[in-house]
Amino acid sequence: MPESASRTLVLLRHGRTAWNHAKRVQGQTDVDLDDVGREQAVVAAAALAKLGPSLLWSSDLLRARVTADAVADATGLSATYDARLREFHLGERQGLTHDEYAALDPEGFAEFRSGRYDAAPGAEPTGDVRRRMTAVLHDLLDELAPGETGVAVSHGAAIRVATGAMLGWPDEQFHTLRGLGNCGWVVLEEHPDDGGLRLGAYNRAG
Repeated sequence: MPESASRTLVLLRHGRTAWNHAKRVQGQTDVDLDDVGREQAVVAAAALAKLGPSLLWSSDLLRARVTADAVADATGLSATYDARLREFHLGERQGLTHDEYAALDPEGFAEFRSGRYDAAPGAEPTGDVRRRMTAVLHDLLDELAPGETGVAVSHGAAIRVATGAMLGWPDEQFHTLRGLGNCGWVVLEEHPDDGGLRLGAYNRAG
């Protein structure tokens, strides 16, 4: 496969929310971007537009949809919303600040901070997130023609898990990745020889 025909996936985390700023556990709670997050989305969108993406998919949660709107404005694309791109559901810990979580369950909070998100009571298992994220990202990849780029707007923990999964890493290997910043993105590039994905960039910002 010639290098010019290689397909590319860009996994973009949403912009900042008031809950991000307050260090409150969001999970699948539907929170909008704050003013800083909207500015971040515009800056990221301008940078991603330079990549000439052909497709734009997004989580259906509001913070992702608003981020995707900025990308749509910058690229002329229309977003396709898919619930498989959602963040982890974090069970009974959604809505707590980090300080409240740490006071309530110090050991569980330490697990959460280490990236073991399903330590929260009632949380979505990491294996389930891995499966749904890889399924939707392979669907997006399959929709791309040779040489095209697709953008998926999603969430920090889900992207972190999906990055390792799409690269074929062992289940726990994603813990070696730092958390993504708001409107940070990951680039996964199809290798021209074997068609597998390679990590082109991690936590890139506009």
